[in-house]
Amino acid sequence: MPSVAPVLETTFTDLKLLRRGKVRDVYEVDDQRLLIVATDRISAFDSVSPTPIERKGEVLTALSRFWFAKLGHIVPHHLITTELDEMPDVVRAHADELRGRSMLVKRTEVFPVECVVRGYLSGSGWKDYQRTGQVCGHQLPAGLRDSEKLAESIFTRQQRPKPSNT
Repeated sequence: MPSVAPVLETTFTDLKLLRRGKVRDVYEVDDQRLLIVATDRISAFDSVSPTPIERKGEVLTALSRFWFAKLGHIVPHHLITTELDEMPDVVRAHADELRGRSMLVKRTEVFPVECVVRGYLSGSGWKDYQRTGQVCGHQLPAGLRDSEKLAESIFTRQQRPKPSNT
């Protein structure tokens, strides 16, 4: 596969940018639909790295497409399509930049929950541990150090604030 320039950020003057997250840019297509674009930005431990990973957004979109297809019969979701040929003209006009990294979705209510499988005590988990000795309600042994490997991975979930402008 040929090398391509990483996509750090998108700017489409004919689409309204609603929000720029740590990794994804979200545009309004119309009253009913949004365009979610996965960039090549890296987010880890609540921060964005200045060094992108080429084609990361394509991988994220492929993973999302897979899981929405796999679980669609169990729970409804917002995905309409990841195929550019099935998207509106205003989106297809940016096909070169969007191919493989975009999802047309139904506008819906955000379910503000973050789920993480943690094998190491880092980032917000480390901050919680320093304050309480726990990470999202999981009691951990005393004396652990920043970024230490946990004896056993833990599944954490916590409510997050809803993104603004969505």
